[in-house]
Amino acid sequence: MTDHTATHTPTALGGKLVTPVTLFLAVLALAAGGVALVRFVFGLGAATNMNNGYSLGIWIVYDVIIGSGLACGGYVMALLVYIFNRGEYHPLVRPALLASLLGYTLAGVSVMLDMGRYWNAWHIFWPGYAQFNSVLFEVATCITFYILVMWIEFSPAFLDKIGLGGVKKKLSKMMFFFIALGVVLPSMHQSSLGSMLVIFGGKVNPLWQSSFMLPLEYLLTAILLGFSAVVVEATLVSVGFKRPMETPLLAKLAKLMWGVLLVYLVVRISGLVMRGAIPNALQFTPESLSFWVEMISFVLPLIMLAKEGKRSNPGTLFGAAVLLILGAFMLRVNGYLVGFHGGEGWQYFPSFSELTFTVGLIAFELLAYIVLVKFLPVLPALPQRAG
Repeated sequence: MTDHTATHTPTALGGKLVTPVTLFLAVLALAAGGVALVRFVFGLGAATNMNNGYSLGIWIVYDVIIGSGLACGGYVMALLVYIFNRGEYHPLVRPALLASLLGYTLAGVSVMLDMGRYWNAWHIFWPGYAQFNSVLFEVATCITFYILVMWIEFSPAFLDKIGLGGVKKKLSKMMFFFIALGVVLPSMHQSSLGSMLVIFGGKVNPLWQSSFMLPLEYLLTAILLGFSAVVVEATLVSVGFKRPMETPLLAKLAKLMWGVLLVYLVVRISGLVMRGAIPNALQFTPESLSFWVEMISFVLPLIMLAKEGKRSNPGTLFGAAVLLILGAFMLRVNGYLVGFHGGEGWQYFPSFSELTFTVGLIAFELLAYIVLVKFLPVLPALPQRAG
């Protein structure tokens, strides 16, 4: 008789590092490096289509506004496991944390490309220069400290690898403090990304402008992005590395996703009605079309995950998670680019260089994830057979 005993102990995946997939990702990452070199040598004008009307191009919108939301897997896992004491999700924590710290770290580094005078970035943290009344200051400082917190939270993986169990044990006694910060900091800056949009006032289409709903909308979609990223990451890891699917855990996660999604849609639609923005959605314009793509991407997962039986289907789970990512992506792109009007005579569409860097940044993140899970104990160990 064959039996399987499960374990939550993380282990290094091992295996070949140089594969067609990693080589392809490396080429894309190198292309992004080339764009970065052009930007730093010749300036923003040589690499982007940004202008005085549209000073927030696709780099800042993806790197910070969208990328940080996609990197909220570690945030939602910390909420579930350490705040709400849902220990059954523990096998998903370290992989989600790795994806989060990579996403946030690259977002923090790539912000330097968006700054015209990047050499003055240190002014953000120097009391003599810091603008304490600025929403962007709060976002910048929270993200910076959250990156540091996540590397500390992930450090046990490095300590396990090099055999410093004593140091890990001492660190574990203080970890509750960093976990608490790891919940508070993203809650603050994700809501503040919505507050940043409030500052733009009438430049933003009423479909995406709400002075009091935006912080809540952005926080809720960050949670949805975190849940969805965990589902997508777990599914791709299982398929790509030929590991068992985490379907039972992901099905439970889907139930929570559905509840948060329902709350979000109530908040979103209520806001549209209260500010009289529904007529804008019924016009035949690029903004209204983009709005409906966004809304459909949220409504379909609500239908797909409504029945408990559907949540146990890996294909349905993955499809719903991808749609939620698309919906949150569209919400943020719509608010900051599609629904933003920079003024008469100004228009913006990303340059080839901007798109190349964005794609290359994603490729580098995927490549780094693959490398680290092969060398560090990140993924749960496979069940051991006992005869």
